[in-house]
This record gives sequence, C-alpha cells and structure tokens, in this order.
Amino acid sequence: MKKIKNIVSTRLGFVILLLVLVWAKTMFAYFVDFDLDIENIYQTLLAIFNPIPTALLLLGFPLYFKNKKVFYTLEWIIFIALSLWIFANSVYFREFSDFMTLNTIKGSSKVSAGLGEAALNLFKPWDLIYIIDIPILAFLFKKKIITMDPRPFRKKASFAITSLSLLLFSINLFLAEVDRPELLTRGFSNTYIVRYLGLQPFIINDSINTYKINQVRNIATPEDLNTVENYVQKHYAEPDPKYYGIAKGRNVIYIHLESFQQFLIDYKLKDENGVDHEVTPFLNSLFHSKETFAFDNFFHQVKAGKTSDAETLMENSFFGLTQGSLFVQNGGKNTFQAAPSILDQKGGYTSAVFHGNAGTFWNRNETYKHLGYDYFFDQSYFNVNKDNSFQYGLHDKYFFNQSIEYLEHIQQPFYAKFITVSNHYPYTQFKDDDEGFPIAKTDDDTINGYFATANYLDQAVKEFFDYLKATGVYQNSMIVLYGDHYGISNSRNPDLAPLLGKQKETWSSYDNAMLQRVPYMIVLPGQDKGYVNHTFGGEVDNLPTMLHLLGIDSSKFLQLGQDMLSPKHNNLVAFRNNGNYVAKDYTVYNDRIYRTDTGEEITNPTPETKALVDSYKEKTEEQLNISDKLTRGDLLRFYDKDGLKPVNPDNYAYNHGYKKATQIEKELGDKSTSIYSKNNNTSTVDKFKNFSYKDLHPELKKDEENSSGSSSSSSSEQAK
Repeated sequence: MKKIKNIVSTRLGFVILLLVLVWAKTMFAYFVDFDLDIENIYQTLLAIFNPIPTALLLLGFPLYFKNKKVFYTLEWIIFIALSLWIFANSVYFREFSDFMTLNTIKGSSKVSAGLGEAALNLFKPWDLIYIIDIPILAFLFKKKIITMDPRPFRKKASFAITSLSLLLFSINLFLAEVDRPELLTRGFSNTYIVRYLGLQPFIINDSINTYKINQVRNIATPEDLNTVENYVQKHYAEPDPKYYGIAKGRNVIYIHLESFQQFLIDYKLKDENGVDHEVTPFLNSLFHSKETFAFDNFFHQVKAGKTSDAETLMENSFFGLTQGSLFVQNGGKNTFQAAPSILDQKGGYTSAVFHGNAGTFWNRNETYKHLGYDYFFDQSYFNVNKDNSFQYGLHDKYFFNQSIEYLEHIQQPFYAKFITVSNHYPYTQFKDDDEGFPIAKTDDDTINGYFATANYLDQAVKEFFDYLKATGVYQNSMIVLYGDHYGISNSRNPDLAPLLGKQKETWSSYDNAMLQRVPYMIVLPGQDKGYVNHTFGGEVDNLPTMLHLLGIDSSKFLQLGQDMLSPKHNNLVAFRNNGNYVAKDYTVYNDRIYRTDTGEEITNPTPETKALVDSYKEKTEEQLNISDKLTRGDLLRFYDKDGLKPVNPDNYAYNHGYKKATQIEKELGDKSTSIYSKNNNTSTVDKFKNFSYKDLHPELKKDEENSSGSSSSSSSEQAK
C-alpha cells in the first residue's frame, strides 16, 4: 500500500491514476449505458483500447508545467471535465440513443427551457460511478494520503508522453480503418466513431465538421441552387387528379401525436386478468374510416432534434440537421418556404400553433416567426398548475380545452397546429380520476406506462373532435394527425418484444426499423374515398401531399418529398442516419439487408439485389445531401421562382395573440370569419366537453365504492 501511495504521489503516478479512472468510467459507459452495436472480439478490443490515447494526451499535457500548483490545478480541471463529459453522454444517450455534439451543447439552454424535472428521470443510481471518485480523491489529498509532488517533470519526458499518446492514437485509427474504411471521411454514424475511436475524438471530429458546415453558408451563392432545382424537378411526383383540390378552401388542422408509434394502432393490452384493453379506440376508428386517408407504412425521419425535426420535415419538406436541431441552430437565421407562408400567400390562410410548454423550447418562439406563423399560443397563454400539467407542459385534455378560447377568434380558413405532450417520456402514470388504464408488465417502467399515456392522448383527441363537430367546424376542415417520432427507443425495444408477440433474444435491426413507423392520417369529413394506403413514405412527404389536396401546385417550391397519394411516389424512405432506409422491397438498417415484407435477412445478396440495394442507398444519400446543401447554405434566400414574398420575422410578435385576434374580429365586423363571429359573437368554449378516464369507465368508480364499503365494514367489525 505504501508503495502505491508513493507512486501516485509523483506527478507521473498521479497522471496514470487519473488515466485509469477515466478509462474505467469510459468502460462502464460503453458496456452499461451506451449501445455501441459491437459485433465481434476485434471491435471489443478496440473499444477497450480507444479511451487511452486521447485521455493520456490530455492528462499528460500539464506535465509540461514546472509549477506544482499549476500542474495539479490543470490535472484536476481536465479530469473533472473528462468525467463530466462521460457522465453527460451517458445520460443523453438514454433518451436520444446518440452522443452529444457541438450543436447539442450550443443549443442546450434553449432545449432545456422546456425540460424541467424530466431530466431527473434520466438519471440512474449507478451514475455515482462517474463522479464519486472526485470527492474521494479530494479527501485523500486533504488527509495527505496522496501528496503533491514539487519536482518538475523533465520536458523530454513530457514530450515522450505526448508522442506516445499520438502514436497510440495513430495505431487506434489504423486498426479502426482496417475494420471500417473511410471511418472519418464518410461519417457513417456517431456510434461508429465512438466505438472505434472514443468520446474525445468524436467531439473533436464533430467540432471540425461543424466549423466546416458553418463556413458553407458564408460561401454559398445563388448558383448552388442549380443542383437543388434539378433534383426537385427530377424527383417531383404529379398529384392524382381524383384527389387534387378535394380539400380546397377548408381549414387545415394538424394534431401532433407526441411519441406515438404505429404499432399502437389497433393494439390491445392484456391486463393481469387476461382481459384485452384497446389502447387507442378513437384513433383506431379514424384510421379505418372512409373519411380518412390512412398510411400504415409512414416513417418518422428525425434525428437528435426529435420533435423539432418532425416539425421541420412536416412544414418544409426537407430534413433536420445531421447533428442537433435545425430549429435551434438555424431556425432564427434561415429563410424558409414553409407551410404557413405558402398557405397565407396562396390561400389566404391564418396560421397558429398551440403548445402547452414553454415557447423557448426548441427555439420555437424565434423559428415560428421565420416560418411565417401569425400566432403562437404557448404555455404563457394557458392556466397551468401542478394538478393539470407535468414537466413537459399542460396535459392534453386541458390543453385542447383551453386552446378553444384562442382558436375561436382566429380568422378562417386557418392553418392550426396542436402539439400535444402527455404521451411524452417518461410516460408517468396518471392519478386520481384519470388513472385506470392498465399498466404493462415488463422490466422497463418506460414501456409499462407508454400504453396508458397513449390512451389518455386518444381520449383527448376524441374530445377535440367532438368539439369540432359540435361547432360545425369539422365539416369544413381537413385534419391531419401524425406521430412525430418513436416513443420507445431502440435500446428498449427488446423489452417491448414480448408485448408485440416477438422474442427478446431474436429481436433484430429489421424489427427496430419497422418500429420507426408512425401514424399519418388525413381526415376529410364528408368524403367516402378514404382507405388504408400502403405506400412507403415519410414526414418529408407531408407538405406536397397536403398542398395538392388543397389544390395548390407544389411544383414551383423546393420540396424534397413526394405526394403520398401520387401513383408516381417512389416508395423509398430515407432515415436521417446515413445508409439506413426502407423501400417497398428491401430494408437496410445498421448495414444489414432485409426483405421488407418478411424481415428475412439477406447475408449473401445476388449481384442484382446488391445493385438495387446500392441504387436505393445512392438515392437516399442524394436526398439527404440535397437537404443539407439547402439548409446549411441557407439557399432559399436566393430563390425567387415560387412567387412568394420573403417572410419578414420582424412582422411577428407572439406576446399579445388574443388581443390581436379579437382586434381583427372587431375591425372586420360582419366580415369576420372566426368561429366566434360565425356563432353570433358567442363563445363556443362550453361546447368542449371533458371527461376523465373514470367518467368513461363508471364501473371503476363502483369498484372503488365497493372496495371502500368493504373496508369500512371490516373496520366496524374489528371495532366491535
């Protein structure tokens, strides 16, 4: 023990001690918190080795300083920074299945504005492992069990440490390239870089790439649009004449189904007594209605921006960023050709967003101005308290109910988007009268609560539909419902498998790919042409689909998606992760090829199959590259062939939305088209009817009363 004490009390010994601690914490993160998709012993050995070179380089740097206090201060700073970096990535990975990038860090303050206490649910008891050694080391220094070495380290020896770390990194990079050629140049995935090189090289590589991306906007020119325009013209899918314009002049209402996956449609959850409970009965009825165009092969295409990425795709028909959120990084800077502006200038629509969370969440309060939204009713407009809300905002039933006060004063036709939140991680169980839907029984509490919160969302949507019908707004509207992204992350999917009739042990990348499907429904009241459409599409396809139904030609706009109802749709879906896609015949996910219809893995594809799979990959990469070119270069600022006036964000302010809407009503007088005006200047708020779960299931109240009665009788007997 004394020998060890003497070693760690030297400068080099202290560096080695910290190196071992950083390595140990990294190993714990790699094999407990991260999913590095390690496939063989070679990759395992690389993962074990890769934390050493950069950690040694960083921790060895203070050896160049002779002053004792400077050396130990720098060592502590670097060690704590590395520990916090590992810890932060571990927590981040649990929610996003990805690693923290420079854009993520830069945008963290705006994202965290809406997180509240939700972040606490991401912490695990074992997180102490990442930081517990810091106070222990401080204690050892205080008690002089470890002492500071006043002797400076020779510069030649310091240089030797630096050289050794660089040599080790070169060996690491060479071995990584052997297993994964063009690792850094192709940018396969963040997971690959961490798996082969480590967390520190990953953030360095990401920072370099981010700098390069920022330079693109500065050097972009109008000529860069040529490639984008050529792609759009080549990729354009003409609308089906029998559907074009069938919703012309109607209100457009979007209902954002938070974290809602397609497998919930028609799903029944068995309770502990073996009784089936339909999770989303109302949404199921919509999905199969003749008034609905429903799509069962519709995929989300988001990455780390999640909900904001979904909004980017749905509103603009291009993708979010490869890293971070476009809303956060570019939303307050770029020029857009978004749905609110198009509908305003081509159809005279008023636009509004309703959201029961903070307006700064995902930088919405700035981005919406650039998209051209007239109104944004955020949390500040609602009566939010601890009984009707949780960490992500106002619960959905209260949200829809309180939104009516503002919706009824907006001029028709309107384009209104309602962003729900109750079906959001961590899927917390409801209490009191909203409690009652069964909780699933798995080893993962996140999965267990997912079905109950989805059921609550289903009830809330039904109540809103009932309001629309009661006021007559329903018949003059087109209502689009969509799931924004996955609710259960890939790392949790194996625990979900038994509930889907699959085995945890045989769960595959194909299964993960298929679980990226989300609902997409277009409800057109009064029509009878609705059906379940099996076209393979994604969120990027929404905007041209909607515009064509409204009778607006989309061919002049720079949109990367295709009309989902067009017979010329290519049935190809690009995921934001490079190389992953779903086509009608083949699916590629995590470098594995599957038959889309059966899930059979193809390990030895024929030359014909390989050629087809490669052609799909080229097409999806082209679409993603065009999107990146468009957004990173902010190329829409140069485009003037759409006949649209550029959006001036300075024309929009969201602080006094209600006052603005009622003032317009007053100025228009008899010409006002708002719901309020059409209802003889009488509010329609009372037409919204709210019911709790126990109101809808009175048998639960009877059971509680009987249980309470039995308890009282038992107590009386005992008293006697």
